[in-house]
Amino acid sequence: MDEAGTQTPTAGNDPGGGPGSDPGSAPGGTALPNGFAATIVFVAAAAVLVLETLALRLIAPYVGVTLQTNTAVIGAALMAIAVGAWAGGRAADRSPDAGRLIGPLLLVGACLTLLTLPVVRYVGEATQRSGDASATLLLAMAAVIAPAGLLSAVAPMVAKLQLRDLHQTGTIVGRLSGLGTLGGIVATFATGFVLVAAFRTSTILIGTSVVVAAVGAVAIWYDRQRHGRPAAGNALPGAAVALLPLSLLLVAIAPNPCQRETEYHCARVVADPDRASGRTLELDTLRHSYVDLADPQYLEFEYTRAIAAVADTLPEPGAAIDALHIGGGGFTMPRYLAANRPGTRSTVLEIDGGVVELGRERLGVAGIPGLTTRVGDARTGLQEQPAGRYDLVVGDAFGGMAVPWHLTTREVAEQIRGVLRPDGVYAVNVIDYPPDRFARAQIATLRAVFGHVAFLGAPTTVEGTGGGNHILVASQRPLPLATIQQGLAQRGPWLVADEAATAAFAGDAGVLTDAYAPVDQLVTQF
Repeated sequence: MDEAGTQTPTAGNDPGGGPGSDPGSAPGGTALPNGFAATIVFVAAAAVLVLETLALRLIAPYVGVTLQTNTAVIGAALMAIAVGAWAGGRAADRSPDAGRLIGPLLLVGACLTLLTLPVVRYVGEATQRSGDASATLLLAMAAVIAPAGLLSAVAPMVAKLQLRDLHQTGTIVGRLSGLGTLGGIVATFATGFVLVAAFRTSTILIGTSVVVAAVGAVAIWYDRQRHGRPAAGNALPGAAVALLPLSLLLVAIAPNPCQRETEYHCARVVADPDRASGRTLELDTLRHSYVDLADPQYLEFEYTRAIAAVADTLPEPGAAIDALHIGGGGFTMPRYLAANRPGTRSTVLEIDGGVVELGRERLGVAGIPGLTTRVGDARTGLQEQPAGRYDLVVGDAFGGMAVPWHLTTREVAEQIRGVLRPDGVYAVNVIDYPPDRFARAQIATLRAVFGHVAFLGAPTTVEGTGGGNHILVASQRPLPLATIQQGLAQRGPWLVADEAATAAFAGDAGVLTDAYAPVDQLVTQF
């Protein structure tokens, strides 16, 4: 009789008797209850997708968040799933009792899941200064290959156990495959939308490991109950259980590069050894913002000096203005404007609430006069702004080295033009390197919306021979470029490319739109 109480012939055996004719057993072992089999496949697949989702967060502090890091993590996870499924299916066919392997595999998989965090952090510490793309691939492999591969081997073993009738092969394999996919979907949504916002990465990994280990322990218990095997009959479960405390210890002592794990970044504030009141906000691998707690008008980064030179040329120097900031970071520019133009009202659209909290705790953000902060995506935040409200819009939002694509398009430029006053100015920071394909496309996009566009940069940037920050300036009125150049000269060696030079720099670059804005590909250096 099978688990449903229906007598079915074992595939490959004589239903009438002889060796292997026991309807409750087969070369692969005794079938599991359908509900338990479904639980095993669901949990194993869910754990793999939790690992894949968290892997990007784990490796970002060492190699940043780029198209390459996303590609490396996805590729490593797919490789692990493919190799694990192939190896698991092969082991199930070769083993006289695949059911005996499932519990131990889950226990070891739980240990390896837990070990992901210390492995990535130690490998990351050793490779973070290499600057080599191979470090990204190595970290991605370290994060997912072993645990995801082992857990992916479980599903084909469960399928082998459940196959008792060749007429139901498609139904059983399809059901288990669907349950595994469902587990991955649930894990992806739960991790991305709920868990990452509520818990630290280490806590999520520990919780995932506990769930996998619990299912593995039940699988071992069930196997022993069905077959009457002694507890000492298999040393692998004991070894896996003994490995769990060691894994927890390694998680506890592994180096942690983050002061705060936000929904998007590994964030930390670092004191400047050469300036007592200087603080740098680092997000993942990037020095994102610099703040002088004692002097809000001190600007360390050259690109912030360029934006300040633009802001200083707004009508009635020193008078209060209304400014909108797309991206908050360390809130350097709202702080500068509040000090340089008392009474200024700054509205900041910052997607990462954790960065805002860290700024309040360590960068004095709560003390900036006239500041309003909206936590959420800038694109939706722009839709909520009143028309014609602002004198200045500053764009300084980044996902890694690139501006998020949906903040680069003609449609968002039209939104920004809509919230500016007729003589308002938009200044946006972009990073690019020769041949400057993204910077050129961004200039072309702004020229399609605004009547006047120019850009500021280091001499090599303006000449197109060097890379780095480009400050693009756009307005419906003629830009006071001579005054901006005077302000730049007082702050450093940056130059202004006039409107004709800016148009020549853009050349025949295409306009970015919501339908086509391949920002990561344009920025990538080949």
